[in-house]
Amino acid sequence: MDTVVSGIRPTGNLHLGNYFGALRNFIKMQNENNCYFFIADYHSLTTHPTPADLHGNVKSVLVEYLAAGLDPEKATLYLQSDLPETAELYLFLNMNAYLGELERVTSFKDKARSQPDNINAGLLTYPTLMAADIILHKAHKVPVGKDQEQHLEMTRTFANRFNRLFKVDYFPEPVAYNFGEQLIKIPGLDGSTKMGKSEGEGNAIFLGDEPVTIRKKVMKAVTDSGPTEPNQPKPQAIENIFNLMKALSDKETLAFYEEKYNTCQIRYGDMKKQLAEDIIIFTEPLREKIKEIAADGDYLRKVVKLGRNKAHESAARTIKEVREIIGFRAF
Repeated sequence: MDTVVSGIRPTGNLHLGNYFGALRNFIKMQNENNCYFFIADYHSLTTHPTPADLHGNVKSVLVEYLAAGLDPEKATLYLQSDLPETAELYLFLNMNAYLGELERVTSFKDKARSQPDNINAGLLTYPTLMAADIILHKAHKVPVGKDQEQHLEMTRTFANRFNRLFKVDYFPEPVAYNFGEQLIKIPGLDGSTKMGKSEGEGNAIFLGDEPVTIRKKVMKAVTDSGPTEPNQPKPQAIENIFNLMKALSDKETLAFYEEKYNTCQIRYGDMKKQLAEDIIIFTEPLREKIKEIAADGDYLRKVVKLGRNKAHESAARTIKEVREIIGFRAF
């Protein structure tokens, strides 16, 4: 059974794009692999070094991942900051990471341009912290998005470099996790091709949104004046509405509105009302589960403790062996 490691960013509430993307695949992975999922609260400090409510964000993400189906009994779900071994391995890897290679990382250069007043050491060494998270559990596979591919390649470099410098075959070189199927991409309500928090509040439907909020957001979704010819190609914003319906409504409903569009009889107001109700039905079990788990402090403490203990067992073993390989030994 392969060991899989992936981080979860504590950046607030989860939306339907998260659910149909990484989250559903995490749920699948936990049934097929030895999975370590961590909430990357250390990582979040690289771009938000003085967070307004770090604990609240971490709790929110933890609650919503649990509500969506992550099972702390099947996977190891833990907080990054609960493992001091992460910071220690990060330190060791930094000793053999070179300034030039870190400065060439695309995400570092992008963030340095976008936040010139916050080019901190943590931002520069983000790849070594990510590598520490992964190889701490000697992972074989890592699910990564396009923006993280270079970081995974650097993780492979750091793992290989450690093995070569100390003449050992200790760390595996992890590869990208192949989901084996086309991922469902959920578009935004603002006409953009991606649903996400950074695109603005009105772009995304969050898993915990109340029905009144969902209706309000969907009814504001970008549309146009309608087709002027039969079977006319759909503009991006209209394609988005149909793609949302494809993911969240039944086939008959989708077919009905496809027919109305192709015959120039579409009424977007009716379509958006239907879509909003279908989203409400789809998210209702998640919404209720989120409320239930958020109110159960004892359960959350139990989950965090279980994850910390399971992750520590793996991490402590790795750090003990790494220290011995480097040459740290008791007198």
